[in-house]
Amino acid sequence: MRDSDSDAAGIVEHFEKALGPITLGWALDSDGTKMPFQIVRFARGSDDNSVGFATIGLSRYALSSPVSGREIRQELFMLAPKSQAPDTVVSLLLQVGSAALGRGRPLLRGDVIGPAGSIAPGSELTALYVTMPVYFPDEFATFTGSEGSVVVAWLVPISTPEADFVALRGWDAFEADLAQKDPDLVDFYRESVTS
Repeated sequence: MRDSDSDAAGIVEHFEKALGPITLGWALDSDGTKMPFQIVRFARGSDDNSVGFATIGLSRYALSSPVSGREIRQELFMLAPKSQAPDTVVSLLLQVGSAALGRGRPLLRGDVIGPAGSIAPGSELTALYVTMPVYFPDEFATFTGSEGSVVVAWLVPISTPEADFVALRGWDAFEADLAQKDPDLVDFYRESVTS
């Protein structure tokens, strides 16, 4: 199922309302092959030192939830420090979005991708955690267009011990721990909140 051009434009407007205009965009991967969706960087993020990145066009594909069986359309979203090399974030979004398409399964709150290698050179963070974009107003989490709802899934870089915590205690306990300790979830070089 593919959404209309008006929904694609609406999704861009939805992101730009919170993050400012698109400043960079990618439609080809590092080999020059056309990607199945675009990735864009916005002018702003959640604070003065961050910027937002998102997929645009992933939501053309309705993916079946393994939990509810419902079809879910989504775009992936990341926050990164302004100083972070864009290619690092673009690569992560492309890998994760392409994997979701390949499996035909959306990313759900509490999912962990990885652990694998460092998400950025010198970083102790090795996995991505899927959650709601809590640094923004509630309405940012969902776009509703002519083809229905599109969920904005926030990918948060986490450490291997944090990924283990999610596996052992569950996503709700992990999010409660994050809320209590309040780490900077934008920082690709932050210390793990669990060891």
